[in-house]
Amino acid sequence: MNRLKKAVATATAVAAAALVPLTAAPAGAATGPATHLGMTWAALSYGPDGTVQVGGPGGSPSDAYHGDTAPSVALPVLCLNVDGSPAPAGLNIGFYTGWAQGTVALSPAVKGYRLNSKAAADSICQASFGAGWRQAEFHDGHFGPDLAQTGGWTFWAYGNIPNNTRFWTAINDQPANPWN
Repeated sequence: MNRLKKAVATATAVAAAALVPLTAAPAGAATGPATHLGMTWAALSYGPDGTVQVGGPGGSPSDAYHGDTAPSVALPVLCLNVDGSPAPAGLNIGFYTGWAQGTVALSPAVKGYRLNSKAAADSICQASFGAGWRQAEFHDGHFGPDLAQTGGWTFWAYGNIPNNTRFWTAINDQPANPWN
C-alpha cells in the first residue's frame, strides 16, 4: 500500500507541476539574473518500490566543482520533499548512494539565469509542488546507522524521473550553482 501511495503522490505532484505558474523570487532573494554555470544531474537507475537514483557520475557531463550548464539553458529543477520515508529493502545505501528519505520530482523547465539564489530555486519547487518541497542538493543522500551521515555524488529517493533528462541540482559547498 505504501508503494501505491508514493506512486499516486508522485504522479499527482508531476501533473500539478504543469498547472502551476512559476513565481517570482521570494523577498530577500538576490536580484538580477544568475550568470554562473550550474551543476546538473540525471536519473541513473531505477530501484524497488518506485525509487530512482539521481546523480552526476557515470559518464555524464556533471561538474560539481565549477558547474556544467550555461544559465541560458532551460531545464527542470530537481525538487525534494524530505518526509522521513524509510528506504525500501533491496537498495545498497552508502556514501555514494545515500537515501534522501523522501520523494523527488521535476519542476517545469526554467532557464538557469532565474536561479539567482537558493531561495529562488526553492520557490520554484514550492510553486510546483507545495510546502515542504525544495531544490535537491548534492549531499541529500544519507547512510550509516540511523542514516546519520551524509554522502554525495548520487542519492536514492521515491519518484518518477524520466530517463535521459538533465535537471538543475544544488551543491552547498562548491561554486557550481547558477547563483555563484
